[in-house]
Amino acid sequence: MYEVLKITMEEKEKLFTKIYSRSLYECKADIYGTCVKLFTDSREHKEMWEDNFHPMIESIRPHARIFSIKTGKTMRVKYEPASKTVIIENCDYYGWIKSIALGLVAEFLEDVRSEHRRFSIHGSYVDFGGNGIALIGPSGSGKTTLTYGLMLEKYTNFLTDDWMFVKLANDVLVSSSEKNSYVRDNISQDWKQYAKLLKKCRGQKDTVGRSIVDVRMLFGAGRLFSRSVMGAAVLLTNEKGKPAFKELEPDEAVKYLTKNDFCNPHQLIRSPRKTWMRKSFFAELFERVPVYVLNIAEESPRESIERILGIIEEE
Repeated sequence: MYEVLKITMEEKEKLFTKIYSRSLYECKADIYGTCVKLFTDSREHKEMWEDNFHPMIESIRPHARIFSIKTGKTMRVKYEPASKTVIIENCDYYGWIKSIALGLVAEFLEDVRSEHRRFSIHGSYVDFGGNGIALIGPSGSGKTTLTYGLMLEKYTNFLTDDWMFVKLANDVLVSSSEKNSYVRDNISQDWKQYAKLLKKCRGQKDTVGRSIVDVRMLFGAGRLFSRSVMGAAVLLTNEKGKPAFKELEPDEAVKYLTKNDFCNPHQLIRSPRKTWMRKSFFAELFERVPVYVLNIAEESPRESIERILGIIEEE
């Protein structure tokens, strides 16, 4: 995993004198209404970015910028918060670039005041006809596996398998973050139904065997939702010997997330103020929607799917 070094505006400007001497690809993304501009010397990253995110019209000035460049062998991530600029050096893994972009939008939303608070959740979300369930858990806890398993049900709709943005208004409004998904090769090991479909819907693979998948082609345009109302949240854990499933009190759920770094390794700033903001958000969220914990170590993916479908029936 990478570490983030916070830098000053002066340090950023010194780096820019070298960066701007390069020939760089440029492309803008519309991520939840935020304009994020990518500058990169990697054609692969530029093409995956364009397949991954919705484009932003050229006349909109960027709210945040990411530079992904090759300068040697050691990966470094530097963040200048005043201008919302991230400089990534020597990253071959596109997944970190796109996750840093989403973390950058999360930073922007946390720092900009608005009528309704808007926060991000590193997790997946499946809609069930206008209302849905958020799946939140540490990396490797099964979010993508369960999301794709739920999408085998004919009455489910896809919103995201990685990151969502949440607005606390009269309802808990959830919005998608990406145009297409970035998934691992072996998802069909859990759900064989996807084996042939994924071959048709995949773009180019990156250095770790992941690729952008055209979810419109995979699921059908009618099953892609950009917005939904959250009906429940499920926290995922992987602990042998612990209960397979139970409902949590809001404070229990907040403690779990705090202990697990909010299940988000892509936070650009970690500070007492940011921790307080994030805890406050999840405390209010879990007062509004029921929250459960699902222990994937104690049952099969199919059994876990049945648990989640049972929540929908109860709600």
